[in-house]
Amino acid sequence: MSAPKPKLLVTQRFPKAVEARALSDYEARVNETGASWGADELIEASAGMDGLLVAANDSLRGDVIERLPESVRIIATFSVGYEHIDVAAARERGMVVTNTPDVLTDATADMAVLLMLTAARRAGEGERTLRAGAWTGWTPTQFLGTQVTGKRLGIVGMGRIGRAVAHRMRAFAMEIHYHNRNRLAAGIEDGAAFYADLDDLLPNCDFLSLHCPLTPETAKLLNAERIAKLPDGAVVVNSARGAVVDDRALIAALESGKVAAAGLDVYDGEPNVNAGYMGLENAFLAPHLGSATVETRNAMGFRALDNLDAFFAGADPLDRLS
Repeated sequence: MSAPKPKLLVTQRFPKAVEARALSDYEARVNETGASWGADELIEASAGMDGLLVAANDSLRGDVIERLPESVRIIATFSVGYEHIDVAAARERGMVVTNTPDVLTDATADMAVLLMLTAARRAGEGERTLRAGAWTGWTPTQFLGTQVTGKRLGIVGMGRIGRAVAHRMRAFAMEIHYHNRNRLAAGIEDGAAFYADLDDLLPNCDFLSLHCPLTPETAKLLNAERIAKLPDGAVVVNSARGAVVDDRALIAALESGKVAAAGLDVYDGEPNVNAGYMGLENAFLAPHLGSATVETRNAMGFRALDNLDAFFAGADPLDRLS
């Protein structure tokens, strides 16, 4: 007689292939509402469960972790970031927490390139004008944007995604400058200019692309003081975490023209977006599409399930955080 399958609570609707594997390998209960559960609903649904498969829009604060049933031994999140989970509280209770690094590098880097090009070339504004029936035809000065080719690109955070962006933008003959906690080895750096101090990087950025994690040190990293150090007419791109940008400062810079354009895929407090962005034609706004390809979302789900499989097999999960 085979051993009973572990009981797994699946808190979101995940891609079909991910759900199919979860339902096949576990005694799984899936939240079929398509909406995130509140704390009380999540805790109630966790009764008798051995593990949770959660996502970035599930809030597992310390008070939620404390109220989870003792049966829950692992929380696997379908995300690289884990700000939504109080890892210390989970560790205190002896719960394992895992995430899904590596698998979304290419999709997120592609998104950063899209943000850069769309913002610089005013493509969002142009499409809105055309769809509204307000385009009256080509003129020599219509929708003049900023050329990308040959410009200086500053990257904040030269991890896997930052390096993937640099690799792509070298095809545009961009000059790569970067700030990172540590300088990369020469072979990985590939000729990019390193700045130990972020403030020294900023004057060398015609384009600035943010790829740092959200930590107490990086919260509101791009503030008014640092924006002032950018060249006039710089383009700012954020596909990392919304809270690394001071929204009020960036909005003011977009309004004044200090920053020519911004391409944003993440927001502080999302899905709530600072209303100041909404009326700015020079802000291209995407709804957190960074990992939104079928291939990447499947890979994220499979990575989370791999971590769960390892744990319940008595092995150490590859992406263990606690």
